[in-house]
Amino acid sequence: MTGVIMKFFVTSMLMWIAPVAILYAFNHDLIPGKIGFLIRDFLLQGVTQLSPHSLTLLSGFVAVISVNIVIAFYIYMAIKEPSDKHEPDPAFLAEAKASVSQSAGKVGDSSLSLKKEE
Repeated sequence: MTGVIMKFFVTSMLMWIAPVAILYAFNHDLIPGKIGFLIRDFLLQGVTQLSPHSLTLLSGFVAVISVNIVIAFYIYMAIKEPSDKHEPDPAFLAEAKASVSQSAGKVGDSSLSLKKEE
């Protein structure tokens, strides 16, 4: 259980930190200065100067993509987790079965009473 909580905590923090860091880096000219050739050559196809409006749009787009990457990473980790490792609580299972059988009995009784009234 601790491993699941830790994975959730780490990915939640990444989903908060990654977009904020990307927006901060774009707004303070850290990303275009450091890896600007990648952005210009691959994403923007040779555009050398971006207007502030275009830079804001690009940084927002990259921030949204980073959140989607973190979500995909979390889904991948959840899929790779072994399913036989988790055992449900027997008391919970017994209570759930009793609740389902009790509600199934009530549904059957109410349908019979409706048929009698008709």
